[in-house]
Amino acid sequence: MDYKVIIVGAGPAGIFSALTLADLGIKPILLLELGKDLSERKRRNSTDMLCGWGGAGAYSDGKLTLSSEVGGLLGEYMEPDSLNQILQTSDEIWVDHGAPEEIFGEASPKLEDLSDRARLANLTLIPSRIRHIGTENCQVVLDRLRQSMVDRVDTRTSSPVESLLAENGHIQGVKLESGETFTSQFVVAAPGRSGASWMKKQAEFLGLKTQASPVDIGVRVELPAAVLKEITDIIYESKLIYYSKTFDEKVRTFCMNPYGEVVIEKTKQVVTVNGHSHTYKSSDNTNFAILVSSAFTEPFDDPIGYGLYIARLANLLGNGPIVQRLGDLLAGRRSTPERINRCLTRPTLPEATPGDLSFVYPYRHLQSIIEMLRALEKIAPGVYSRHTLLYGVEVKFYSNRIELSPELETGVENLFAIGDGAGITRGLIQASASGILSARAIARRLKDGSS
Repeated sequence: MDYKVIIVGAGPAGIFSALTLADLGIKPILLLELGKDLSERKRRNSTDMLCGWGGAGAYSDGKLTLSSEVGGLLGEYMEPDSLNQILQTSDEIWVDHGAPEEIFGEASPKLEDLSDRARLANLTLIPSRIRHIGTENCQVVLDRLRQSMVDRVDTRTSSPVESLLAENGHIQGVKLESGETFTSQFVVAAPGRSGASWMKKQAEFLGLKTQASPVDIGVRVELPAAVLKEITDIIYESKLIYYSKTFDEKVRTFCMNPYGEVVIEKTKQVVTVNGHSHTYKSSDNTNFAILVSSAFTEPFDDPIGYGLYIARLANLLGNGPIVQRLGDLLAGRRSTPERINRCLTRPTLPEATPGDLSFVYPYRHLQSIIEMLRALEKIAPGVYSRHTLLYGVEVKFYSNRIELSPELETGVENLFAIGDGAGITRGLIQASASGILSARAIARRLKDGSS
């Protein structure tokens, strides 16, 4: 064998798997990454935004969500105590490599009061401790992780893997698009969310059992920071869940960015919106997403295709993202540049085209989003203002979920699938934890001589 372990994907899941294996004395290890090395990635390049060493986390807001209730599905594979321990280990590694010490959302009487007020508004507040790295610090922390693996892990960037190689139900290695083949005892597939289609293709080729995950479609909300200051001072990022009266579907807040900015997120297929907040600079606004979860069964079972369709429709109408005042949406008219200029909320994404989001979203999505805004008004007066800005489309695609063992091994022996690419995590901490979990399982087998 060329290697003991080959890891496909150098996002947080792959990085933490490689780092843990190296710390446990396993070698040789090969880490393969489709995109560029960290130092070569450019934020203005749409491909580099989501793909490359460090994964999508390199240009993210850098929120480490420390609660086991959000950010992934590892709770279905581990007992609560074990999950909390591995999440703590993941967090400690991030801190050791430069993540800040401060934690937001610690238990307090103010947090309990906010939770009670949320219940009265038909909202559920998910308590969540958060460590915020900040967009400008993410690459610094990731580079320290990169340096900690030098001389311990063979790393190859700009090396797309064409296929996983298996024989008689046992993993054999990988074949690169260049034609090179590397053999190994174990393979860890960690392609990230941007590698969802690749992972789906490999699963079909290898005969792995999978199930489609829901797609989250919604808007990025922007308003004056003062409106949410009381909440963001208490918990920084409030994770609130609402079930719409009209359709009884789940609606949630996501990725709240106090004093942050709305940003464009480009892929080869669509242009969508997202939000960031920085450590050393700030705006006068706070932004967050409202997302509606959509799942499908028969005869249609392509949630990713559905989400892409909605995003493409916005791109068609707005030549990119669309922005609309809530007051204009409720009045049944489009926003114009003149109306946006009169808005009390000054947009942080001037590239967004003023338009009409009712041409983009299905009725059930818009109705659920509006109901959520009304509910939020009860705990943060000013949210349901005509001057609140809505940007579209924000959409979160999740990989098809692969059937895995408690150690995250697939139906192919010694092939593990981890992180967002396996459809089991949705955030930095749980993705990192999945890398640790798989690495520990592999190290045990190698040291026991069971493989």
